[in-house]
Amino acid sequence: MWAEGKVRIIDIAEELGVSTATVSNVIHGKTAKVSGRTVKRVQEKLEERGYIPNMAATLLAQNNSRIIGVVIKDHEKYEGKLLTDPFIASSLNDLADEIEKNGYFMMVKKAACILDAVKFASMWNMDGMVILSFCADEYQELRNRIHIPFVVYDGYFENSGRICNLQIDDRDGGRQVGEHLRELGHRRVLCVADNRECMDLRRYEGLCSGLGFPADFMKIPMRRQERERFYGERLEGLRQYSAIFAVSDYYAADLMRFLQKAGVKLPEEMSVAGFDDGAICEQVVPSLTSVRQNGACRARLALELLRRMRREPEFFGDFLTSVRLIPRDSTGRPPCPDRPPNG
Repeated sequence: MWAEGKVRIIDIAEELGVSTATVSNVIHGKTAKVSGRTVKRVQEKLEERGYIPNMAATLLAQNNSRIIGVVIKDHEKYEGKLLTDPFIASSLNDLADEIEKNGYFMMVKKAACILDAVKFASMWNMDGMVILSFCADEYQELRNRIHIPFVVYDGYFENSGRICNLQIDDRDGGRQVGEHLRELGHRRVLCVADNRECMDLRRYEGLCSGLGFPADFMKIPMRRQERERFYGERLEGLRQYSAIFAVSDYYAADLMRFLQKAGVKLPEEMSVAGFDDGAICEQVVPSLTSVRQNGACRARLALELLRRMRREPEFFGDFLTSVRLIPRDSTGRPPCPDRPPNG
């Protein structure tokens, strides 16, 4: 009668009359120097005894841990709710599906500093990493500190080697929004964003290209409470526009809530469009017109590139994925014919 409790490697070894090293090698798949008969005996005994291996130790003992790390910058704009941000949550969901489908494990880390990823990667002997939301100069610094491959989501930097950067076509997404609003007859258009750099700048430039004239630009606060006050102080100015393009669904939904609270009818008095096409687009009323990213496609490409970088350590490149406008109920024709605010 066996004693209750966790089964140990030494217990299996004693029952079979083999060394603990032999049992450990079978568990970890290092069977080149173990006879087939012994491997079978050990495996049968492990199954019979219900042995549950220490997964972390097993993975760390292998050359391939099958772990993909995902490191995300915990930026102040997320206000302590990073993993519930619609874009971040959607990206993690797509990555989780693709990573599991390919037989890997996903580990997620929120980090204030990109160099936190160095310890994270070495602790778990990772096969690769996906990095999100850090600044341009940080990626190359990380590249110089670690040897494992990693891919970057939406990096805006001079790629000097050994990094794969996956961007979406932000400018074309903005262009599609601009063309949509122009076709509806909008001539007084505003773009709102918390900065005028990188992806937000490209989305704004694309918007102007699609409209055929320069849209106005408004820099908004990152924190929701501050935006509420900011919009309140500028309500009459906002009412001068017939359409507003927010560079993310989160900002678009937030703006819609403010405008509706202020009595503005959407889209009868004002149209609103966003970017990302997350789940929130179908949850708000009216449903939100947005630019759809193909997150599943990008996650699939990320895994393909990580595998290639493991085979070819010097491989690198910048890759662009397409986007598509999804018109919904939040955009419609303006209440009366417009002229552009700038001419």
